[in-house]
Amino acid sequence: MAAFFDRVNSMAPERVKTAHPEVKRFIKFAIVGGFGAVLDIAVLTLLVFVFHVPDYLANIISVGCAIVSNFTWNTLWTFPETRTQNNLHKHFAQFALVNLVGLGINEIVFVVTDQILFEPLFKWLGLNPALAIYPSKLFAIGVVLFWNFGINRIWTYRHIEFGAQAAHDHAEDSIPPL
Repeated sequence: MAAFFDRVNSMAPERVKTAHPEVKRFIKFAIVGGFGAVLDIAVLTLLVFVFHVPDYLANIISVGCAIVSNFTWNTLWTFPETRTQNNLHKHFAQFALVNLVGLGINEIVFVVTDQILFEPLFKWLGLNPALAIYPSKLFAIGVVLFWNFGINRIWTYRHIEFGAQAAHDHAEDSIPPL
């Protein structure tokens, strides 16, 4: 995994490397969220198409998997200062609560866009309407990204000074800063 982060860091444009620390945090949060989205969509696909779980229930389970993954990687990379504290369980509870509200937002956006927008559009285009879950899911993830980052930054990670550079030395874990 360290090789991946080295690659991400080397590909970052200079304006990103010199950006405000909160912009860097948001970019990291979005990258972690990208991994979470891949996991989310993979679990959703497996549950819906292999195990025939109803879409709405599969969405809840897949988002839960992404929440655990995203907390882990955000603790390791986006907000490494939290690793030095003894209250990771508190941060996870806050992160999970914010993300559960995000799940509610995700579910509403997912169901509405799936049933009202994308399924009819896919039918009209002659495409398999079952595949409409993908653009619905991506749209819902995009909406919830801003909610999750904003509220987690204000509440879960409020102990980290706004605009502060990551105080954690990444040398011992090989996860470089962005």
